[in-house]
Amino acid sequence: MFTKIVNYCKACYNELAHETTWPTGRELTHSAMVVLSASLVIALVVFAMDSVFRFIMTGLYSIGN
Repeated sequence: MFTKIVNYCKACYNELAHETTWPTGRELTHSAMVVLSASLVIALVVFAMDSVFRFIMTGLYSIGN
């Protein structure tokens, strides 16, 4: 049982250290900027939808009173 665990850990290390292609700093920065931009756009869309919905609901509630 212990041998299987050790072999698994060695295989994981070998995979991460020798067979995985890690992104360069420039690629990582570009990906981070894409994620930040997309998050900002989605947040603005949700904010706009919330504002429109609040405006509509406020109008509807004021008609009922």
